[in-house]
Parts: sequence; structure tokens; C-alpha cells
Amino acid sequence: MIWALIVALLLGAPVAAQEAVARFGEGETRMVLRSTTDIRILASLMERFAAANPDLAVEYEQWGSNDLFLASSGDCATGAAGADAILSSAVQQMVWLVNAACGFPYKSAQTATLPPERRWRDELWGVTEEPAVILYNKERIAGEDVPRSRFRLLDIMRADPELVRGRIATYDIKASGLGYLFAHVDSQEANTFGAMLESFARVDAVATCCSAEIIEGVAEGRYLIAYNVLGSYVEEARDAKVGVVLPEDYTLVLSRGFMIPKGAGEKAAAARLLEFLLSDEARPMLEAANLRMVAGGDETGLQPSARRLIPLSPTLLVALDKNRRETLYGLWENAFDPAQE
Repeated sequence: MIWALIVALLLGAPVAAQEAVARFGEGETRMVLRSTTDIRILASLMERFAAANPDLAVEYEQWGSNDLFLASSGDCATGAAGADAILSSAVQQMVWLVNAACGFPYKSAQTATLPPERRWRDELWGVTEEPAVILYNKERIAGEDVPRSRFRLLDIMRADPELVRGRIATYDIKASGLGYLFAHVDSQEANTFGAMLESFARVDAVATCCSAEIIEGVAEGRYLIAYNVLGSYVEEARDAKVGVVLPEDYTLVLSRGFMIPKGAGEKAAAARLLEFLLSDEARPMLEAANLRMVAGGDETGLQPSARRLIPLSPTLLVALDKNRRETLYGLWENAFDPAQE
């Protein structure tokens, strides 16, 4: 059944090429890292890793999450040596790959220190901590109107729908594996999920593919509010006009998944990269890149009771169940493209 699904996925959608590439280091041993993380965000870490490992040359390939999943599952099915390491924010897809026996096991003292929620079967490791946030345009939204929770966001959409009509944005869950993951977890976590979709439909909310487009839209005032945007991208492109809220009812926290494919040709080099990303040396660099949360007392401070870490566990396989996926897609289309009803 697993391989039948892989074949169906590959036949149903052609695999695109990587979006961008970069090279770090000039060593004789070449390793390939495929990642959904923008190159510029991880550039300083990769430069440090390359400097500490002069025998390596790291070919960094930036991919969209869905295309990376198709490429990785295809490599696994055919036995091709594609990537030596994979780092993806769409962790439901990473769990699927591990469950399909596509990962290579690795253990060390450092991986053993990870909490169970960030380690599964010693084949998948969570190397970051990034919140899903609500954005707002500070010039148009202030005071009591700031959506500090999903309940307040619902109140805003109900009380003044014309204010926000066509000016609330979120990820398109068909185009974004990360967006789909957040919507899936929301549907299980929140009793506000159905009401949120209904309100999105009433105010003509916008579903789009990309973090950069959403953040830019909020900064320019095209969008007044954006929902469930990955906080690390917001901070990296922070504009003085963009306010950031970690929802008080609950805040989803993502840990990007790192996997060594079983067909990797440079497994030892990939393990060295994993060790570096988990090291004390990398921790402040991850924090500087907004890939690790730092406790704070301002508007982005997060109460421990509101933290919802998305666990790397088989529970995420439900997100890729065909019936579940089609149901969520249907709800989303009804909310964001009612003409298709």
C-alpha cells in the first residue's frame, strides 16, 4: 500500500526542480542537503559548518515542501541516491517517509538528549522551534483590536466584516505542505476551527502560497491580518509596520525535521551536519536566525500553557490519509473559493 501511494503521488504530479541552490565549502567530499528553508536563513550556519569541516562541500538545494516530498519518496522507491540529508518544515511528510522505511537510523549522545516529541525512531530529529503566529498591520489595527487569540480574530471578522474583507491572508493548504500541516493540527486542536473557516468565507479571506508574499502584504497594508504564518520567516523579514502575536489560546510550535535518507551516499557527512545543528555552538546561531524560540516578555511572549509543540510521531500520518486530506481540502475550498461549491 505504501509503494502504491508513492506511485500514485508521482503519477499525479510531476516533480519540479529545486527553487535555488548554493554551495558551502570547497572540500573533496560533496554532500547534498535538500531543504525547505530559505538559503539566506541558514547561510551563516552552513558557512560555520563548512569552515569546521574543510573536507566537505555542501550543495544546498532549496525546495518547496510538496516537491521535496515527491522527490524524496521517488528516490526511496527507486533506490536512487538523491539527497544525503533532508530538512523540511512539512514534518507530516517526513514522518511518512520514515514510516515508509526511507530513513537511515543514527544515534548519539546529542540526539538522545532531544525530548521524545522531537525524535522518532532515531531516524527523524527536530532541530528547530518555530511558532505559528498571527500578523497585523500596526497602522490599521491597534489596542483592543489586536487579535491576540483566535477568539478575538473571530470577533473582529464578525463585528466589522467590511474592515477586513479581502484583507485577511493565510497559507493555501494545497500549495503549501506547511500550511496544510497547520490547518490539520488546528482542526484537531481547536474548537474554533469550523467557525474560523466560516468567517474566512464571509470576509473573502485570501489563501496564498508563500510566507514572503503574506508578510509583504501585511507590511504594505494589502492585508490587515495574516493567520498561522511561520514566525521565523516573519522575524527574518520584520517590518516596523508588522505586529506579531503568538495566540494566547494556543500557539503551534514547529520543529523542522531532519532525516538521513537510507540511499544517501554520504551518511557520515549528514550525521556530522545533524550533530552540528544540535550543538551548543549552533544554538545561538539558530536563535539569531529565529529558528529557536527565545522567551520574552513583550507581545510575542508565550505562556507555557499555550505552547503546542507539533510532535514528530505517527499521529501525523493521519494528516496524509486520503479521506482526511480530501475532507480538509473540501472545507478549505468552500471557505476560500465558494464558487467551486
